[in-house]
Amino acid sequence: MQNLYTVNKNYRKEIADDKYYYARSCIRQNFFPGSEVTFLNILKNDLQRDVFDDPRHTTCTGIAYHSDVIPFNTIQTVVARHFALMSEHGYENFIASCVTSFGMYIEITETWKHFPEQLEQIREHLKKATGREFLLPKNIAHTSDIVYKYRTRIAEQMKYPLINAKTGKPLKIVDHIGCHYAKMFPANGEGGAEFTQVLQGMIKAWGGATVDYPERRHCCGFGFRQYLVQANRGYSVSNSKKKFESMQPYEPDAIVANCPGCAMFMDRWQYTLNEMQGTRYGADNTMIPVLTYEELAGLVLGYNPWDLGLQMHQVDVTPLLDKMGVPYDPNEKYRSRSGRQIGSYTPQQSR
Repeated sequence: MQNLYTVNKNYRKEIADDKYYYARSCIRQNFFPGSEVTFLNILKNDLQRDVFDDPRHTTCTGIAYHSDVIPFNTIQTVVARHFALMSEHGYENFIASCVTSFGMYIEITETWKHFPEQLEQIREHLKKATGREFLLPKNIAHTSDIVYKYRTRIAEQMKYPLINAKTGKPLKIVDHIGCHYAKMFPANGEGGAEFTQVLQGMIKAWGGATVDYPERRHCCGFGFRQYLVQANRGYSVSNSKKKFESMQPYEPDAIVANCPGCAMFMDRWQYTLNEMQGTRYGADNTMIPVLTYEELAGLVLGYNPWDLGLQMHQVDVTPLLDKMGVPYDPNEKYRSRSGRQIGSYTPQQSR
């Protein structure tokens, strides 16, 4: 245990307290659209933090870069524009919703640190393309770092802890860390690559128990090119299957991930594997609900599950809500804000 403690102590990162420039995720908004809104609500309303959500922000192009679609100079210039927008609004602390984006911001700023001539070249590219100039962020963090930093504050406002309301026992939660959070640059992940604390810290602070299993740090199965190329998708689903089979004996109540792609793939592939093989990996032949950390934080704070967007998940989340004692109206599950039932279709009369 002493060795584990030493590793964790050596990988403690600085996380800014306030005044954040927020970079959205291009895929999180599509997979689980309630997550980013929930994060902003928690920061602004529950934690009273200053966070700026910039409508001019764009994708970082990280997936395209890692899929060899665009060159490194291009993504550096895109990231430089993001830093320019941050500088123009007077912010210095940059927080990214996507772990791929987070990894790209770290990779690029580390490149500029070691190769200042590259930084000057990108400054010229950005000036020529947009007329903008930029300052480097004082602090770069992933948004899960921010929730982790304020996990105790959230616990103080908690309405529904991660405890089985019927048995009183802690719920067993699998934490899944996105590969680009700490595997590329371990010093930039809280706890490093192998003993990452960012999600474990939330789970424990909110009353749950973490699940350790052999494939805990194995890839979720996304892997970009192993999914984006249709012929490779067998590799993608087999990676997810390996993880599910490894965690199955421990009968987890839920999975929480800090990467939007990881949450989506572990949610969708469970449905796919059930359709392909009739296999379910939860206790008593059930599926395992998969949540983003924003959704998990929203649940413990008492947010309406349907406002969180939990109806967008492929694996039904209501068994977890029942265990936590979270109230919900099943009739509202697929109702839009205007009151229309999205799950049903009524043809419009021709005009």
